[in-house]
Amino acid sequence: MGPVPEQIRAARVALVGVHGFGTHHLHNLERLQAAGVVELVAVADPQPPAPESVPETAAVFPGLPELLAATPDLELIIVATPIQTHAPLGLAALETDTDLYLEKPPVASLADFNTLCQAARNSGRSVQIGFQSLGSHALQAIEELLASGAIGTLQGISATGRWVRDRAYYKRSRWAGKRSIDGVDVVDGVATNPLAHAVATALRIAGARTMDDVASVETDLYRANDIESDDTSVIRIRTAAGLPVTCALTICATESVEPYVTLQGSEGQAVFHYTEDRLTVKTAAGHTEQVFGRDDLTENLLAHRREGKELISPLLDSGAFMLVLEAIRTAPLPALIDTAYVRWDGDGDAAHAVVVGIEDALARATEEHATFRELGLPWALQAHGTAS
Repeated sequence: MGPVPEQIRAARVALVGVHGFGTHHLHNLERLQAAGVVELVAVADPQPPAPESVPETAAVFPGLPELLAATPDLELIIVATPIQTHAPLGLAALETDTDLYLEKPPVASLADFNTLCQAARNSGRSVQIGFQSLGSHALQAIEELLASGAIGTLQGISATGRWVRDRAYYKRSRWAGKRSIDGVDVVDGVATNPLAHAVATALRIAGARTMDDVASVETDLYRANDIESDDTSVIRIRTAAGLPVTCALTICATESVEPYVTLQGSEGQAVFHYTEDRLTVKTAAGHTEQVFGRDDLTENLLAHRREGKELISPLLDSGAFMLVLEAIRTAPLPALIDTAYVRWDGDGDAAHAVVVGIEDALARATEEHATFRELGLPWALQAHGTAS
């Protein structure tokens, strides 16, 4: 970011959750504090932060209640904690006179989302949801591309995610891979956590932001790992405008590749690798590729506070994504893929499951806007339990 005008006073910020993705926020806040935009005055986490990871300006607390009791005049609270804690922590933050940055997914159920939206309305505070990919400048370029008609009529959108997660990934915390813990929703599946940005980005490009923008959500959920949640799934969404959006996602690939969203046009296609802000356009006229910049969501929220700049990822605009999460939460248990169709690469906790033929399955699902079961894939048809 550029030089900060002298009249801008550093915002007093607290961070809840300093491990996991919270470390990203620590680094980002360190950058913003050096620029004079924020002052990190407090952090909270039941597990103490790593030595020297928190600036001397920040007091350390075991939880948000203790932090709030001892820290006056906060202006922004950032919550980067396990999914099942988002609702209570978000509600507690909104009871104070502070704005809120809440990591994705917003909460673990549609009921909690509605409660949080009402609390935000009652408080009058701003809430930004941490779908960082939505800050990409490529999204504006995609809007302009569609308006130009360069790829013709938009016929469909797909998201493809091929990642690898090993056994250690599911041992990193008590909630990893869980649908619920002690009756509390978690919904830690492939589409709602590791590859949630793929879903959110596809929805944003499709113009589906709020709950009213979605007509239907269908799920086809599977698991190769010994977990409760899904790790290999197709989510098929139809927008209120009738556009199909199909997300084919796995963390049981042969190797990890950068996820991408494909715009299927009558005269060409565009592929957006959202983690790289890279947009590729292919038409009869040729092939172009461009890499774009990205707005930081914390900076955007601060600019919204100061000068009313439009939020990039406001709470209400997560409504479409929350309908996807709710469909997954209420779906039958993910079906277990038979071991005949799963191989394990690596040893011990570094071993990771690979669904045989998954790369081709993902490609077919997105091209045909079909579920794995509809494609007649043997591992889907023979999976144990009901997938959809």
